[in-house]
Amino acid sequence: MSYQPQFKVKATYMRGGTSKGTFFNIADLPKEAQEDSKKRDKLLQRIVGSPDVYKQQMDGMGGATSSTSKAILVGKSTVPNHDVDYYFCQVAIDKDFVDMSGNCGNLSSAVGPFAIKEGLVDNVPQNGVCCVKIWQANIKKTILCYVTMENGMVKEMGDYYIDGVAFPAEEIVLEFAEPVDPSEELFPTGNLVDDLEVPGIGTFKATMITAGIPTCFVNAHEIGYTGTELQGDINSDVEALARFETIRSYAALKMGLISDLKEAETRQHTPKIAFVAPKSDFITSSGKEVKADEIDLHVRALSMQKLHHAMMGTASVAIGVAACIEGTLVNLAAGGGAKTAVEFGHPSGTLKVGAVIQENNGKFVVDKATMSRSARIIMEGYVHVPAGTMDLN
Repeated sequence: MSYQPQFKVKATYMRGGTSKGTFFNIADLPKEAQEDSKKRDKLLQRIVGSPDVYKQQMDGMGGATSSTSKAILVGKSTVPNHDVDYYFCQVAIDKDFVDMSGNCGNLSSAVGPFAIKEGLVDNVPQNGVCCVKIWQANIKKTILCYVTMENGMVKEMGDYYIDGVAFPAEEIVLEFAEPVDPSEELFPTGNLVDDLEVPGIGTFKATMITAGIPTCFVNAHEIGYTGTELQGDINSDVEALARFETIRSYAALKMGLISDLKEAETRQHTPKIAFVAPKSDFITSSGKEVKADEIDLHVRALSMQKLHHAMMGTASVAIGVAACIEGTLVNLAAGGGAKTAVEFGHPSGTLKVGAVIQENNGKFVVDKATMSRSARIIMEGYVHVPAGTMDLN
């Protein structure tokens, strides 16, 4: 057998919020990966280290969790009045597919700094705040990423802490402009609360919403939880994870995201399944005690069939929007009534999210949803890829 050398692809490894991923300037990808989506997916899978039957991603850049098995493609925007196009790729860990049906809100905070570093943004100020206008190509939405500049460079270090991240950094404000198109249904079933029937498991009250990312919220007590659970309470319970996946699959069907339950197997990134509960004292994964009067409600969410260690950014948008609409399960868990923002508890701590919403003739229109994150470059250079990776035979 003749020796087949590896080839190199320029890449930047970044943290954004409570997620990490490998970022690529689209122009730096091999030409065949730019032109053929199947070859692109094979390339990204091999770089991240998937599919891995051992579920460790030992031979790639991924960290064997849904929060770290991610690839991000960024290029000069083809959409008027935007700086960059951003494609988010959720790479399955042990299965052979790449899910591009949704977005990663956490990593959206790193897209702005990455785009500036790559020279993809025009008229960047030497000092002050640069608003990077991002076109999220997966879901065709606009994200405004406010990045602080200092002496012509992105200011990464600061004193802003995020629960779920050990070290402080500079705050990055994200605005998700019209996270749901006014012509689309915010609530795909037409109801703020539905009865979700799941054969063999039960019937649950559910709020199904499309803001940020399609998400199905259920009450914690209806599925046997308190809402204060940590990862160890759920992720080691194989039967519980299977139940959650079944509930998620039936939610996808009711939301019209799939037409057959089998389709849920290759659409694991969306919808998200989350459960809510009224506020109470709880202990975070770091051992910190959070008092009930510091939060408005509890939310726990699963990503790629595992309880998330904190909260996905896009699900945070869904939480913010749902909380600000009276009558949803999220709003009721937060005490009900009119709201413009909530602080919710998650396994690693708390997060504040908000939304600006109008009601026109009984239809809810979301002007924007907001949250703060932080981001920084961890490593940049080249990833080595075995020759033949993009062969489709």
